[in-house]
Amino acid sequence: MGRLSRSYTLAVFWPRLMRNRLAVAGGSVVLALFVVSLCASFLSPFNPSSIHAYSVLSPPSWHHWCGTDELGRDVLSRLLYGSRVSLKVGFVAVGIAVTIGTVVGLVSGYYGGLVDAVLMRLVDVMLCFPAFFLILAIITFLEPSIWYIMMVIGLTGWMGVARLVRAETLSIREMDYILAARCIGCSNLRIIFRHILPNAMAPVLVSASLGIAGAILTESALSFLGIGVQPPTPSWGNILASGKDFIEFAWWLSLFPGLAILITVLSYNLLGEGIRDALDPRIKR
Repeated sequence: MGRLSRSYTLAVFWPRLMRNRLAVAGGSVVLALFVVSLCASFLSPFNPSSIHAYSVLSPPSWHHWCGTDELGRDVLSRLLYGSRVSLKVGFVAVGIAVTIGTVVGLVSGYYGGLVDAVLMRLVDVMLCFPAFFLILAIITFLEPSIWYIMMVIGLTGWMGVARLVRAETLSIREMDYILAARCIGCSNLRIIFRHILPNAMAPVLVSASLGIAGAILTESALSFLGIGVQPPTPSWGNILASGKDFIEFAWWLSLFPGLAILITVLSYNLLGEGIRDALDPRIKR
């Protein structure tokens, strides 16, 4: 991706993004998910934990739009509350990963030499382990908790961001304005965070958007396997897991949470691709 110059302002970025219909569609769905997660308590027709013995495994109807599960709980209500868990995991985990990766990439690219060699070898070592299996190995030694899941996903997902930021920093540190900042006596920390970081944010924004989709997918997979968010707290993963035993005659228990995961992940990917194209001055739209 081309370096985001200071002259490339929001006034240029926004129209380019708006002309990308797929990115706009993805962004609209992401915005709708925010509203749904914030207003879940008002939009939910039932309490997601309320058990109704006379409505066990009821198919979709006007009373229960997405049917009920094996305990008679309303699936739509659980999906609405589950969106809070999925989005929380996505944003917190990616926030941790982006923070660590950005700092490592800035320090490695700016100082170079031995510092760069040591940090990049650490990145290479971390990349040697398959991310999902590394997360599985760590989670099995911890008590199942949403906070542990967010921390583990974040602590195992910063390497890609570090490499992107390092590449941008290696290019930016040779610019004339960085040399001018050194000549007037600016400290290294000021140069890194005041002059380099703002111009290295383009790949970080794209990586963060795509990383949220990956974190939501990882959390759903962990919950599906039973080592993620634990019942009765609803998440899309454990709702999907509860439906696998009844898939032959209660298809709605697998269909609706699966669609929620699919649409959410696809929307974040489309938005991330659109942001990448809008920030790339080499792509003309």
